[in-house]
Amino acid sequence: MTEDRGEKRVALVTGSTSGIGMAIAKRLAEDGFVVSFHSKSSVLVGKSLAEAHPGSSYFQADLSDQNQSRNLITEVLSHHGRLDVLVNNAGISATIPHTSLKEASPEIWRNLYEVNVIAAWTLIAEAEIALRQSSSRVCPSCILNISSHAGIRPKGASIPYSASKAALNHMTKLLAVSLAPQIRVNAIAPGLVETPMSKNWTAARNLWEERSPMGRGAQPKEIAQIASMMVASHYLTGEILISDGGLNLT
Repeated sequence: MTEDRGEKRVALVTGSTSGIGMAIAKRLAEDGFVVSFHSKSSVLVGKSLAEAHPGSSYFQADLSDQNQSRNLITEVLSHHGRLDVLVNNAGISATIPHTSLKEASPEIWRNLYEVNVIAAWTLIAEAEIALRQSSSRVCPSCILNISSHAGIRPKGASIPYSASKAALNHMTKLLAVSLAPQIRVNAIAPGLVETPMSKNWTAARNLWEERSPMGRGAQPKEIAQIASMMVASHYLTGEILISDGGLNLT
């Protein structure tokens, strides 16, 4: 059910012009949501996606800039008049061997936290009032954070990246308590996902093929299926759902 008081429900998906974010945005559109697509660049792709989904929109913003993050929520609300679902998918990474401590400079830490943690917090704080206003007892609004299995296990492209995702996971649980019952907050923690970003991750692909029970990485649409379920499950909150093909079991 994606109707409330006769209005179409609105979902903002950050970083939604490629990969996981695009797959989630398209799936929510299929589920009946009006979707706001977003990217830092890829403007033409974003506009094309919005045009392909009637009623949807596209907004450009650099989420490393807190003012642009705040303005993104303002623009969505100005355009659509409401917000029911916020998917914090946009994120950045840095590949650094875990043993190369000096290479993981404070600047890299700050950049990763700015986008992966602080931007998500800024968007949530800015969207809170609108999410509460659109919420109902039978259909609470929701926030879905796209994290990583590296935020749960001592894995990942770098220690700063993994730590930023661990922070996002803990923030998810804290917010699930503080924003309840009007707003549900959950996260998905994917492992390897076959996206343009991961196309050259040969070592990771070999790891998943050799050690994960499913024998492969995920397709973006498979993460989108989970996102659809978590958005639709009105009693689910405070959960970090690992989707790594069972690699965490081995």
